[in-house]
Amino acid sequence: MSLVRQRIGRFAYGADYNPEQWPESVQDEDMALMKRAGVNLVSVGIFSWARVEPAPGEYDFGWCDRVLDRLSGNGIAVCLATMTASPPPWLARLHPDSLPRRADGTTLWPGSRQHYCPSSPTYRAHAARLVERLAERYAGHPALALWHINNEYGHRNARCYCDVSAQAFRDWLATRYGSVDALNEAWSTTFWSQRYGEFAEVFPPRTAPTFQNPAQLLDFRRFSSDALLECFLMEAEIVRRHTPEVPVTTNFVGGWFQIDNSAWAPHQDVISFDSYPDPHDPGTVPEAAYRYDLMRSLGGGKPWLLLEQAPSAVNWRDRNAAKAPDLLRLWSYQAVARGADAIMFFQWRQSRGGAERFHSAMVPHGGPGTRTYREAAGLGAELGGLTELLGSRVEAETALVMDWSSGWALENEAHPVGDLTQEETSLAHYRPLWEAGIGTDVVSPKADLSGYRLVVVPNLYLTEPEAAENLIEYVRGGGHLVLSFFSGIVDACDRVHLGGYPGPFRDLLGLRIEEFWPLLADWSAPLAFADGTRGTGNTWSEWITPAGAEVLATFADGDLAGRPAITRHAFGDGVAYYLGTRPDPETMGSVLRRVTAAAGVRPVAPDLPAGVEATVRRSADGTRWLFLLNHNAFELTVPLPEGAVDALTGHPLGTTSELSRRGVLIARLPG
Repeated sequence: MSLVRQRIGRFAYGADYNPEQWPESVQDEDMALMKRAGVNLVSVGIFSWARVEPAPGEYDFGWCDRVLDRLSGNGIAVCLATMTASPPPWLARLHPDSLPRRADGTTLWPGSRQHYCPSSPTYRAHAARLVERLAERYAGHPALALWHINNEYGHRNARCYCDVSAQAFRDWLATRYGSVDALNEAWSTTFWSQRYGEFAEVFPPRTAPTFQNPAQLLDFRRFSSDALLECFLMEAEIVRRHTPEVPVTTNFVGGWFQIDNSAWAPHQDVISFDSYPDPHDPGTVPEAAYRYDLMRSLGGGKPWLLLEQAPSAVNWRDRNAAKAPDLLRLWSYQAVARGADAIMFFQWRQSRGGAERFHSAMVPHGGPGTRTYREAAGLGAELGGLTELLGSRVEAETALVMDWSSGWALENEAHPVGDLTQEETSLAHYRPLWEAGIGTDVVSPKADLSGYRLVVVPNLYLTEPEAAENLIEYVRGGGHLVLSFFSGIVDACDRVHLGGYPGPFRDLLGLRIEEFWPLLADWSAPLAFADGTRGTGNTWSEWITPAGAEVLATFADGDLAGRPAITRHAFGDGVAYYLGTRPDPETMGSVLRRVTAAAGVRPVAPDLPAGVEATVRRSADGTRWLFLLNHNAFELTVPLPEGAVDALTGHPLGTTSELSRRGVLIARLPG
């Protein structure tokens, strides 16, 4: 059963609620406005540590008691935060060792948030004491539906370089490698006289004269994610001990992620995500779709929670755009279309003071007589009528592979191209699939791939033997694979696979790469396809020698003229394609259309106009729900299968329907 259906009974809808910012007299109005807007879940207490523990060991929960009682009395459930994301100023004053430091030694002080070292025993002890008191006090409270551990782990303190973290890093390395000799081998420390005689000589990768050891950088990223995970697990153990029946989550955040979400996901009862697309950025819609598909996939396809988004403008960009009319609704349904069973905002009532006073809220400074509140209330009413959708899952025939260690290593220094980023690379391959309306999961290279017709691997720079064998066996068993350049290059310690590029994938791809020929930022590489069509590549080119692979496209000029750029190789019962350059968006779209057709991958809704996003969710009883989202600023006509019914109105639909600008259509499809 869907967690939201089980705990809430309908789509969860609401916001972060921070009543401690206001006189208690405001709360009666809040309750009335929440019920009018269809709010049934709020996050409480995210930044309340200083309020509930004004001095060490002195607690004041009275205000929180009254808030939870009032919410419960109005039928509104609570996602209760453990309040540990922003320690009170007294902790820094009494225990400055709890503060984080940057790589250059700068201490990060109170006055903002997340000013704690994740490895600090002092921070952990005080956090655990607070969480213990919270869990004891609110176990059994009728409002408690979900535990919200900390907040946005790693968003502002992903890596700490202080002496406490240095010792924790050494301990982590000793556990990982067992001996200094093994560490030296893994880190290739014979280079530049870096060999260590004992673990005490190892430091975090603090500011250094020039390029740092890539294996050290990578391991410090892994350690830092694990240090934060230890904090999460500490708090989760406490609340689960007191309230084993209450689900636990924490809100992942960002584009390219500072923590290894794939390692954290198994410890969540439900995946939660904070999403802040930029209305000024034309590429923001497919980026959001990619992140939503990733969140759903991290939970094994189960529905996830959109725990934060902005009702309108944020406050932290150089230019903070308001959301145009109907964009609040459209972008919320984009999350629902990609598997969300909860739509939440930051925050309920717009702050009068503080750094986020100009961040929008469901109730703006202007009060409920505003466009934002009206749109939010309208969405709440609609979601209240979509209970049948709860728990349904998104259909996907394609998987896009993404690995955190590989991405972190890809973004390290001293590579043939210095500005490759994991998310930009992933999006270059994801965007054409999104445009074509092809359902896509985002998975680990070690995941079970047998259920997918097509697997796309943007850049798996770091490739472990288990991952390589998994991809090879997928193709051998009949799968279709697309692998892009600079994959299969190094092992888990960022050491190059010898014998020629692309390491473990040479036989799979039927080729060998002798040299990388990266392109300057403003250069492009004309491509000539075997069928007579033309295309363009950018970012990268390389000297490819076929060893059984069929050449689909060659570089059309320059020193690589006539040499392979894109290949196809039959392997076992399947096919592996290789992209030796980054096709531009039009060319990438053309290539992936050919590949998806060959793999038998079908769009969820064919013949849609450009700018219309399409997904399908399937309920356990087999009912299918088609989502059509018009991201255009104009009305258009969309085709529909016969027998479709409007899920919002219950009215039968014809074989076509008008979709208003920024409009949404949810159709129940015939059996």
